[in-house]
Amino acid sequence: MPATHDPRPIGVFDSGLGGLTTVRELFRVLPHESVIYFGDTARLPYGTKSRDTVTRFSLEIASFLVRQNIKCLVVACNTSASYALDELARRLDIPVVGVIEPAARAAAAVSPRGRIGIIGTLATVRSEAYPQAIGRLMPGASVISRACPMFVPLIEEGWMDHPVTRVVAEEYLLEIKNGSLESLILGCTHYPLIAPLLQELMGPGVVLVDSGAEAVRALAELLAQRGQLAAGPAEHRFYLSDAPPQFGRIAQVFLGTELPPMTIVDLNEPRPVEAAVARRAAERAR
Repeated sequence: MPATHDPRPIGVFDSGLGGLTTVRELFRVLPHESVIYFGDTARLPYGTKSRDTVTRFSLEIASFLVRQNIKCLVVACNTSASYALDELARRLDIPVVGVIEPAARAAAAVSPRGRIGIIGTLATVRSEAYPQAIGRLMPGASVISRACPMFVPLIEEGWMDHPVTRVVAEEYLLEIKNGSLESLILGCTHYPLIAPLLQELMGPGVVLVDSGAEAVRALAELLAQRGQLAAGPAEHRFYLSDAPPQFGRIAQVFLGTELPPMTIVDLNEPRPVEAAVARRAAERAR
């Protein structure tokens, strides 16, 4: 018999602060759940890095979060989900939920003619993870992908309503705007913050699919099926690998509410037990 409640926290990670849009959705959909978030702000962006590097970073973060006794892991970073999800699922003993499959399902559900667009980082688009997932659900679907590498730095700069962001968006969306799309997957956790601009440029006939929000819906269903929903009260912990300038202001915009305390963690520092073992080994070697 599965437990009726599981008070352990949900682990969420992203390459930076963008995953806080997913956490915002978690707070809304599952208000009784505790969340432990890790943003790898020291090593972003992931979107320009190799598969091996992104996988290594993702495994390091997952290891840190598992040590915090999480009951499941949400890979909010689309690049990590594109490159490392299978490896994470293989190595971890807890459920791992990514953003690709839930967003692909949501897009397919609102695209009867299979005309779906995807915007994301260079790595996410290069991985072909979204077209492959959509192809499994809708063989013969017409998928157009566009890498939008400048969106992340513009959003991190807080330029959601800036004329420069509009000009860049118009350029990026030019090709896919002419694709008679039914839906557009926002394949990066930053992009919901410019959703009004994207909706305006794409027009009312195109449904925007928030990959992070769809992952949260999938997670809520999974926890309910497994009897692992928490009863509260929720206690949240937020970790970053670096404190970039103005991160507090930016993070609050992403999260949409006041920030919990943030702790800076260096994943490369030996943990206390490992440090003690290394020290004893060094002493014996003398």
